[in-house]
Amino acid sequence: MSLHPRRAAWRFQWATIAWLTVVWVLLWGDVTWGNVVNGVLLGLLVTLGLRMTPVDFHGRVHPGALAVLLGRFVYDLVRASFEVSIVALRPRYTPRGAVICVQLRSHSDIYLTMTAELVSLVPGSIIVEAHRLTGRLYVHVLDVETSGGIEKARQNVLDQEARVLRALASDDELEAAGLGRGLRAVQGVAG
Repeated sequence: MSLHPRRAAWRFQWATIAWLTVVWVLLWGDVTWGNVVNGVLLGLLVTLGLRMTPVDFHGRVHPGALAVLLGRFVYDLVRASFEVSIVALRPRYTPRGAVICVQLRSHSDIYLTMTAELVSLVPGSIIVEAHRLTGRLYVHVLDVETSGGIEKARQNVLDQEARVLRALASDDELEAAGLGRGLRAVQGVAG
């Protein structure tokens, strides 16, 4: 953490401008001086004109846990796509959906958002509402039977949050969420 918050903010701004420039050049599909200069100007316009509230991120990336998070996400994506296609193609079957409330362990905006996005990207579930002050997600589950029941669907969301926290949270944030970094925590990732 920098002793000078303005310097840290500008360092982040330049990284954002560089990223927006790369995206601009990729969208045009041609690396020219004009595209690069226009990308930088557009990046400056966006970062200076559309001020965003700062997001507090006190964690760090844990490469092993990040690999587990991404691998499990891909697995869930493929499995859920198959399950949703079976539900959709089943003749005369009416799925029994439900909206469940899941109380997350962390109240951090960034972890709540990442958990909500990852849950929504998996077919068969979508976030209906998120309460950032209470740390609650309301999730619509397409078919409770296919999901293994309401408690299993709720546990799937909590497991996803645990993988996000283990991949990106600081040790203090993990302890506050009740997820230690020891052997017990690694065994919990596999579930």
